[in-house]
Amino acid sequence: QVQLIESGGGLVQTGGTLRLSCAASGRTFSRYAMGWFRQAPGKEREFVAAISGSGIRRNYADSVKGRFTISRDNAKNTVYLQMNSLKPEDTAVYYCSAGTAYSVTAPEYDFWGQGIQVTVSS
Repeated sequence: QVQLIESGGGLVQTGGTLRLSCAASGRTFSRYAMGWFRQAPGKEREFVAAISGSGIRRNYADSVKGRFTISRDNAKNTVYLQMNSLKPEDTAVYYCSAGTAYSVTAPEYDFWGQGIQVTVSS
């Protein structure tokens, strides 16, 4: 069982930056691929970014490429999402997820955080 706790969300103006963190419990963090997903009001949950256990493999949604960066520190059991040049359309609840298989689709992930709100004002 893996517990995930997100932090770092909040309100920011267009063009601003935020860094989300996700702290994971357990001693096998490096075995898990980690993903960030988001869900805006009235929309389905969508993929944002993923990183493999080693950190070598990374994928991003087209909508965030060049603006967001996913990284991880296996010594701290933490994954990060650095978000730059934020836009109002980035407004959503952001979820951290962990899975034994690397994937860009939500059903492949086994564990989820409770989510954290990110609001970008125009």
